[in-house]
Amino acid sequence: MQASCIVTFRCNARCTMCNIWKNPTKPSEELAPEYYEKLPDNMRINITGGEPMLRDDIDEIFKILYPKASLLELSTNGYYTEKIVNIAEKYPKLLIRVSIEGLPAVNDRQRGIKDGFDHALRTMLELKKTKCKNIGFSIVITDRNIDDLLCVYELSNYLGVELGNSVMHNSWYFHTEQNIIQDTEKAFTKEMEFIAALLQSKRKGFKKKIKDYGRAYFNKSIAGRFRGNAGRYRPACGALKDFFFIDPAGNVIPCNGTGEKWILGNIKDDTFQNIVSGNKATEILKKIKECRRDCCFIVTDRHDMARNPWKPVMWILKNKLRLFFNKPVILN
Repeated sequence: MQASCIVTFRCNARCTMCNIWKNPTKPSEELAPEYYEKLPDNMRINITGGEPMLRDDIDEIFKILYPKASLLELSTNGYYTEKIVNIAEKYPKLLIRVSIEGLPAVNDRQRGIKDGFDHALRTMLELKKTKCKNIGFSIVITDRNIDDLLCVYELSNYLGVELGNSVMHNSWYFHTEQNIIQDTEKAFTKEMEFIAALLQSKRKGFKKKIKDYGRAYFNKSIAGRFRGNAGRYRPACGALKDFFFIDPAGNVIPCNGTGEKWILGNIKDDTFQNIVSGNKATEILKKIKECRRDCCFIVTDRHDMARNPWKPVMWILKNKLRLFFNKPVILN
């Protein structure tokens, strides 16, 4: 399983697609670092928020989770450059993704944080000087920043860093049900251009090209979502089977995409194994099977690709061949 540890709901950004910042936790409400010892070993773990760097004890959390995790990831908006670089120096095998939502004007408008792009870029340039090499940007695709999507990808290529992406959602976690793509036709067209660019990756090194091809396969789910293929564009949800979340109070939750918060138990009160194998977990698994939120999270696609590798391989080869003959990418 893969864990996402939401260490705080505090955030210094004011993102247009996320209202976490309107619902911050108090430091006294946030899970003490020692409780993260209760997580199983050898999982991929993402440390996220809010903005994780707002926790004064964030280094204690890394100290506990870094040796436990098979891969430890930090998701940050990159504002606190010095603090992030210090973490990277101490824990060089981290995966770090710095969120930007476009080039400077679009990013700062979307994230509602003055000089946010400047801070994010400065952090990335400083990270490139460290021993931490699994670094990159991430972007949440909306119809308000999709014109900058290819530019952000080209910037990432130029800097020699990764680019992860997701798409905006509505849920209890984002505290909104108002995230709607207004111009779906434009969003779909731009998304298909992005997929074509990924499949024709100009990155240096075979491994980086392969990563881009895999991201193209994930982005076909986002394109399908824009096209309105309700539920048919993505694999079955892996919540509570492949991944789970822990909120800042220690509540174990299957997913951050549901309308209401489905709590299995609290890591402060019980063992992780008891929480995910108890009656509450059985009850929530039934809710997950009946869920029709039509989310599009990469963690679901990533696990599906690992289980069924020939699906992405055949799709990638087919569409690379189509592009070679100047034919458009197809989603099927």
